[in-house]
Amino acid sequence: MRFPPIKHKATGVVVPVGALRSAGSAGVGEFLDLIEFAGFCERVGLKIIQLLPVNDSGFQSSPYSALSAFALHPLYLRLGALPEAEGWADELQALRASFEKRERFDYAGVLKAKLALLRKIYEANADKIALDAESGGALASWMTENPWVLEYAVYMRLKDANGGSHWKVWKRHSAPAAAELETWKADPVNRREHLFWIWLQRALDAQFKTVADAIAKLGIALKGDLPILMNEDSCDVWAHPEFFRRELSAGAPPDMFSPLGQNWQFPIYDWDALAREDYSWWRRRLALADRYYSAFRIDHVLGFFRIWAASRRDRSAVLGRFIPAVPITRQELEAMGFDAGRRRWLSRPHIPTGAVYEALIGTGDSGDPSSSGAADAAAAEAGKVFSLALDRIDAEELWLFKDSIHGELDIEELGLHPAATACLQAAWRDRPLLEFEEGLYSPSWTYWDTRAFPTLSEEERRRFEGLVNRKRAESEAIWEDQGRKLLSALTSAVPMLACAEDLGAVPACVPRVLEDLGILGLRVLRWARRWGDPGEPYLPLSDYPEASVCTPAVHDSSTVREWWEREADRDAFRSFVGDFSIPDVYGPGAAYSLLRTVAGARSRICVFQIQDLLHLSPRWYAGESAAERVNVPGSVNEFNWTYRLPATIAEIAADEGLSTGIARLCAERGD
Repeated sequence: MRFPPIKHKATGVVVPVGALRSAGSAGVGEFLDLIEFAGFCERVGLKIIQLLPVNDSGFQSSPYSALSAFALHPLYLRLGALPEAEGWADELQALRASFEKRERFDYAGVLKAKLALLRKIYEANADKIALDAESGGALASWMTENPWVLEYAVYMRLKDANGGSHWKVWKRHSAPAAAELETWKADPVNRREHLFWIWLQRALDAQFKTVADAIAKLGIALKGDLPILMNEDSCDVWAHPEFFRRELSAGAPPDMFSPLGQNWQFPIYDWDALAREDYSWWRRRLALADRYYSAFRIDHVLGFFRIWAASRRDRSAVLGRFIPAVPITRQELEAMGFDAGRRRWLSRPHIPTGAVYEALIGTGDSGDPSSSGAADAAAAEAGKVFSLALDRIDAEELWLFKDSIHGELDIEELGLHPAATACLQAAWRDRPLLEFEEGLYSPSWTYWDTRAFPTLSEEERRRFEGLVNRKRAESEAIWEDQGRKLLSALTSAVPMLACAEDLGAVPACVPRVLEDLGILGLRVLRWARRWGDPGEPYLPLSDYPEASVCTPAVHDSSTVREWWEREADRDAFRSFVGDFSIPDVYGPGAAYSLLRTVAGARSRICVFQIQDLLHLSPRWYAGESAAERVNVPGSVNEFNWTYRLPATIAEIAADEGLSTGIARLCAERGD
């Protein structure tokens, strides 16, 4: 869909589908709730509704851990709107009664209950649905238009048959050849089970398409979110391993918040393999998104330029590297005077005997390192370490990891004492160079903070750092070429407006490429600062690029209220906006002042989380601001991704004070 024309600037709202409440929803927001919500948005002047990803993620609540790049999430289906659901009113009412009153939605409970009832509805109509799937039937036509659904149906049948486990542990069918997969798709024995998943996806598509068309008629843009990465436990990685490099895991390098980096355990793409297919998998994915959306958020757009990749055998991402990148070669190191022994010193951890004993002292039953048995206990544990994990270097008191050790997970699997495991994992990460292929090296992210680097002479350190900096500069050209090629090929395939999430350590080439391709960047008020300047002042709102989306908060951050109450330097912010009347206690007045500040940015689009807009009225404040978050990164629990509105859409829309506040915000922005 094309983005509707806007005169100057547009204001929008970010809301997870599951967060919506209505008289018709059953414990969780559903696609059809968006029609009522869009009516409210039209009335107050909001021009954009931005969603989180809506793909099927199974029983993983994170919408960024999809089971399929194409399938929609059954959680968002309105069962009562199914033609086949006639006669199931009592069961539907019981479903609603079980879950509707909860403050946050019960992700696993609602999904399990919905799927169970959908099974019953399907079985009662299976023969009729099967006829519709025969040649000439409407379902058959839909299957032809959506060939991905057959792979998805086979995958879901096998996943169910294996208790929902990861496909890697299936005893059978874990690595299908293309010919086998085609045979399974046409298998008459399992056709009834396959049709359940196909029928379900067609119903989801029909409801979501109805919503998309209704919202477009209101002149409102529906904006989707396309995660760049795929969960390894997904239909796409299972059926098309040729498109992924499963030996590597995407993530982020170490920083002040994550000293060991982030290892997301998602495989990276094999862009060369995708290019040979003219990026057909990505083009199909975008074409399906274009069926519903007129704009889309490109999650982690930096990954199209270069991705931080660590070994799948590592738990951390310290030893990751950017792909693609210009490597350091053996010949270059030799030219600097680093012979084979010096290269080994820099690229393979050397562990002193004493370091192992030191880590294990006090691990005996008494926990007292001075006790008579402490030395014996440490010696016994050290013996296991030397036997299972390390090889001695000649007669020296230095050890190298055995060739059987390929990462931190291998160390964990040895079953050593936790202190020994921690010691070995720290040693594994302790190297200035990573030899990722024979004769090819990458500097570790914190190469200067290693045991080996300070042992180099001052001149050697100077030359080493010069080589590292030169390689990074050379890599910038590769990143620009790849980012431009990939994003140009993908965004030109659809008319949707592309909006990039370009947060983090952004290479210099990224803003240039985004501008050239007409892709909007992202500016988050609290993080848009002059980080190198004294006091790290906020970036003036007039300096935001016009081709950008601005916002005060995102789904992975605190809300504006929680930020103001617990995180913000309030005096610095008051000075930045020139308004010293903003109170310390967050209420509708403070909310309006902060949101109005963001709305005044030069950015073409400004979006607010629904929670932040609700704070324009005193009626919609939770007791604790932390309770209003969507997600807390780095944690896995039942809280994350289960935020719900505090009332139904109709009740919220009836709050005239709220409506007036939002309308005023939109009007002041010039929408």
